[in-house]
Amino acid sequence: MDASTLTYIFVGISFALYIGIAVWSRVGSTKEFYVAGGGIHPVVNGMATAADWMSAASFISMAGLIAFLGYDGSVYLMGWTGGYVLLALLLAPYLRKFGKFTVPDFIGDRYYSDAARLVAVVCLIFISFTYVAGQMRGVGIVFSRFLEVDINTGVVAGMAIVFMYAVLGGMKGITYTQVAQFCVLIFAYTVPAIFISMMVTGNPVPQFGLGAEVTDGSGLTVLGKLDSVLQDLGFNAYTEGTKSKADIFAITAALMVGTAGLPHVIVRFFTVPKVSDARKSAGWALVFIAILYTTAPAVGAFARINFINEVNETPYQATPQWFKNWETLGLIGWQDKNGDGAIQYRAGAPFEGTPTFKEDGRGVSGERIVLNTTTANANEVYVDRDIMVLANPEIAQLPNWVIALVAAGSLAAALSTAAGLLLVISSAVSHDLLKKTFMPAITDKQELRYARLAAACAIGVAGYLGINPPGFVAQVVAFAFGLAAASLFPAILMGIFSRRMNKEGAIAGMLVGLFSTFAYIVFFKFVSPELNTEENWLFGISPEGIGAVGMVLNFMVSAIVSKTTKAPPPEVQALVEDIRIPSGAKAGHVH
Repeated sequence: MDASTLTYIFVGISFALYIGIAVWSRVGSTKEFYVAGGGIHPVVNGMATAADWMSAASFISMAGLIAFLGYDGSVYLMGWTGGYVLLALLLAPYLRKFGKFTVPDFIGDRYYSDAARLVAVVCLIFISFTYVAGQMRGVGIVFSRFLEVDINTGVVAGMAIVFMYAVLGGMKGITYTQVAQFCVLIFAYTVPAIFISMMVTGNPVPQFGLGAEVTDGSGLTVLGKLDSVLQDLGFNAYTEGTKSKADIFAITAALMVGTAGLPHVIVRFFTVPKVSDARKSAGWALVFIAILYTTAPAVGAFARINFINEVNETPYQATPQWFKNWETLGLIGWQDKNGDGAIQYRAGAPFEGTPTFKEDGRGVSGERIVLNTTTANANEVYVDRDIMVLANPEIAQLPNWVIALVAAGSLAAALSTAAGLLLVISSAVSHDLLKKTFMPAITDKQELRYARLAAACAIGVAGYLGINPPGFVAQVVAFAFGLAAASLFPAILMGIFSRRMNKEGAIAGMLVGLFSTFAYIVFFKFVSPELNTEENWLFGISPEGIGAVGMVLNFMVSAIVSKTTKAPPPEVQALVEDIRIPSGAKAGHVH
């Protein structure tokens, strides 16, 4: 059976499963909609948290980043994994004991201030929409490549599925759907990795295969082989980095504290019955996440080896079908600089910017004609990093059912995170803006109706951004992590561990962190992108890592302002003291 038919079958079965869960888990109260009734088992919550955490960025992009950045790509591995550990140890159990529905709910009540709540809502909505636009676009690309439909049609199909289980089932529907999605995505990620590890090294365990010898008779390990081949082609060695230590430290720190402050993951710990269950589910989630995150470095290394073997010095007319398929989608481009009809893969960009193709006509070898200005180096091929995981089974010539499995898995990863993000947006609007700020008199039934309406509107906006992605989406990924690191994380951490922190200090800290980080990123990404080089950065820190500086500013300003203003009310100080006391961790806590 061909790959397209198998993909339709696999994706159809998985979507039918998600819809079935949505109908079964339809909710009737705000508590079920926001926190799934607060009765989710720790193992189930751990699995759902893992699916919520591992977005299209983890499933599709991370291995591609590692494949092309080599050692420098390790900042994403360390940052995202470390961020989860920070979240599990420093935030999750205490937030659960506080017993609120949302992150702005915690900040608003802890700092006894609607202004603090509104600042948190603004941060949450910006972070979440930045993320969800990328997820919906990823859904469209997967549909387009594997099911051969228009990208916009794919986005609409994704919107319809998310609408079913997010609007009908709220957090309850999302939780059980994410459990199914975790099973699909982790199976889809590890099966090709095992196949390819066997082919490249003879070892079926990818994590061990990364350190094993390749089976080509060279006697080199995988990393040694990559270092040798890449240096021969003019690249840096795979195991050597190019970033400064200060920048690596700042980016890793920004990713860690930024991801620890991501609201759609934090709210998952509000769904378990007890504080001790929040700790258990954090541990289970770490186990489930580790399966993918320890596999990704091996997938990246194998993909780079296979890509070079398949593409470099291959005549265009003899390239495999996957190369031409991705070229059709505009994610691969080739300029025959020396006119020999063969593809030379070397260091440097083949042309300026991302490929712009001539609408009609083909080149001498049958390739799509690239209109971009040619660069002076010898590299002739452009490849988008995000395609490596999706193309990996085809590059390695694995069976069609594995290709179909990867398509279903990538859709599961994108949809699971999109649903979690859309739920926190709808919760922030219906609960924090309407119920807690502007319309406190509405009933539970009315609040649930507004929550569903907000979720539907959020899906509409996310779909629009997926169909009409603003040109700056790829450039503002740093926003999500930087702003979360500089705004929400310090406010939550000090809200838990500092009795003296008051609303004036928290609000001043969030605003300073938010605007300083925002201004730095906007300046280098949009105002003066030509100055976005290491010699012009503050302390040698790139825009991707500036959230770490914003976080430090937030802590400093918060401490100074809180010391010079009135202390929090005694009941708030007593509340802060209570949530840190282990007693009662095994008792049920209501919202």
